[in-house]
Amino acid sequence: MTDLKQKAKPPETSFRFIGKPVVRKEDARLTTGHGRFSDDFSVAGQAYAVMVRSPHPHARIRGMDAARAQAMPGVLGVFSGADCLADGLGPIPHDPLPKTKYDMKLHAASGGAVFIGPHLLLPTDKARHVGEAVAMVVAESLAQAFDAAEAVAVDYQVLPGVYHSEDAMRPGAPVVWEEVPDNIPVDTWFGDREATDKAFAAADHVVAMDFHIARVTGVPLELRAALAQYDAGSGRYTLHAGSGGAVRQKRELAQVLGIAPESLRVLAYDVGGNFGTRNRVFVEFGLVL
Repeated sequence: MTDLKQKAKPPETSFRFIGKPVVRKEDARLTTGHGRFSDDFSVAGQAYAVMVRSPHPHARIRGMDAARAQAMPGVLGVFSGADCLADGLGPIPHDPLPKTKYDMKLHAASGGAVFIGPHLLLPTDKARHVGEAVAMVVAESLAQAFDAAEAVAVDYQVLPGVYHSEDAMRPGAPVVWEEVPDNIPVDTWFGDREATDKAFAAADHVVAMDFHIARVTGVPLELRAALAQYDAGSGRYTLHAGSGGAVRQKRELAQVLGIAPESLRVLAYDVGGNFGTRNRVFVEFGLVL
């Protein structure tokens, strides 16, 4: 009789990484203050931008008085959504629809195309969430920019807000986008609906459950910081901004600015956390550019 213990092969120990502790290579640099984050870069004579943000979840922007802010020391400019449109700045391009053949195809409730709200750098009609940037103040120092941002007076017509997804779908709920009157941009069915209904109808027992998932969001240690520089001689832009990768940022920001991609250089070094929140363009990136 064959002795199975003698014939058994010894455990594989030739793996390079699997099952072995891997020493991180970046720790020494980061823990000794040698990281290179967006705020670690600067250029001679740079100005500073601070955003004026909506305190309301839903409010129409009826007007903006920046005269007092404009007159404050060191203030170089106060810019609104109307200024962005006048300069020809486009919305940030978003395409949230899955594209591979294995993905569930998304469509609107009517079966048509899904509405994708235009993501302007600064809104021109209304604020749609608390903290949405509605104006940008630029000054010679950060303290001057903060002071002037507090002096910008925005005339809001406060609109009803909605705070729960189920409430947003009820008849008569406040509408975030007029193009989607029921606040339901996507309503997709897949599989055999008729056969599924028949199976449930014939089942001896049916269990139904509601799952309430609390809000989950990435909270990186590094805040929204960006440094932009324009070279008038070459017509080229440079952006320092932490992100999950420079390629998408470069492509989308070039569309926002209306320039050729080769006229923009995006540099993303160390990033204080990603969690997916750093994979897309922030409005602040386009505004400083």
